Amino acid sequence: MSVPSVLQKIVATKQQEIAQAKRQISFYDLEQQALANKSDIRHFANALRQSMPSGINVIAEVKKASPSKGIICQNFDPIAIAIGYEQAGASCLSVLTDKDYFKGHDDYLIQVRGAVNLPVLRKDFMIEPYHIVQSRALGADCVLLIMACLSDSQVAELHDLSLQFNMSVLIECHDEHEVERALNLPVSEHNIYGINNRNLNNFVTNLNATLHLAKLFPKDSLLVTESGIHTAEDVRLMLDNGIHRFLIGEQFMRTDNAGQALSDLLKKI
Repeated sequence: MSVPSVLQKIVATKQQEIAQAKRQISFYDLEQQALANKSDIRHFANALRQSMPSGINVIAEVKKASPSKGIICQNFDPIAIAIGYEQAGASCLSVLTDKDYFKGHDDYLIQVRGAVNLPVLRKDFMIEPYHIVQSRALGADCVLLIMACLSDSQVAELHDLSLQFNMSVLIECHDEHEVERALNLPVSEHNIYGINNRNLNNFVTNLNATLHLAKLFPKDSLLVTESGIHTAEDVRLMLDNGIHRFLIGEQFMRTDNAGQALSDLLKKI
């Protein structure tokens, strides 16, 4: 498995973070917190299956920065952003918790989930079981598993543990080989397949990635297109090709009012 250099760097950072976190709270103690939260779950995948007035399901992202663009949102208020997204008609929310590369924080997820009724994805780089248990302890309803930085055995272990805690799993793919690997995971109502249009080697986005890779999934798969969705025309291109679910963040976060930006987009479709 060839891991893009940027992911190698991030994974190395995650390994350091986990080592430090384990010194602060053991896996066992964290697991007890997660088990206490087990019944307090919002079904993320089902929220994406629900019919929305706009005709599309949007996972709206609460995101302060990115490695390629730097600070995206200068006046970052995660609670206000999340409430705005909910009022505008988002199906679910995604919250960046990575500190070093996306200027995120675990507290943002806790704050957001406490402020809205929508299911919330913890957007981070999951590499160990500790991450999964930590995500549920924080209140995450869904976790992200990036095929590009996980081996088959790793992703199988993390996927299984996520399902044990009733969390949905956004399984992210970038190419044909990753799709093939993702489809080898056990079938579950909690499975969501994300197609990331961003090339992780050069960060260039190309919407043709979704149009091509979507054809490789079974017809009843819960598919989400990620990255590079900027305009109503981009959304309509996806709709014309049978894609009805979107993860959008950067386009909204660059405005003064992310919720209003989502509302404006939905009105144009």
